[in-house]
Amino acid sequence: MKPPKDFKPTRLELELLEALWRLGSGSIREIQEALPADRRPEYTTVQTIIYRLEEKGAVRRAKKIGNAHIFEPLVSRQSAIGSLIEDFLGHFGGSHEPLVAHLVESGKISSADLKQMEKLLQERRAK
Repeated sequence: MKPPKDFKPTRLELELLEALWRLGSGSIREIQEALPADRRPEYTTVQTIIYRLEEKGAVRRAKKIGNAHIFEPLVSRQSAIGSLIEDFLGHFGGSHEPLVAHLVESGKISSADLKQMEKLLQERRAK
């Protein structure tokens, strides 16, 4: 099953996907143990969310070792984050200006970050 183009992970789904992207592939137990200990959900919660991600086409069962299914991501970090950002920008009529203005005004983006963004824009235009 191909992951849907409009896949927008929930916060917990994104946390589990982050762990899975770091691992490359893993069992439910490995995914659970890859999460920070101070906010690690129970095994059955991780299992439920991974199965939901499988239904959504974001992960798949790659193989089975003993009783453990090994899952791998089907959606990239870039596409998952990108869909969340697109959805967020939709709340501003699709305009990026409020977001960028806030990042600059709050100091959460530096001049070095802006230079890197300019470099990315130039590379994109060159393509």
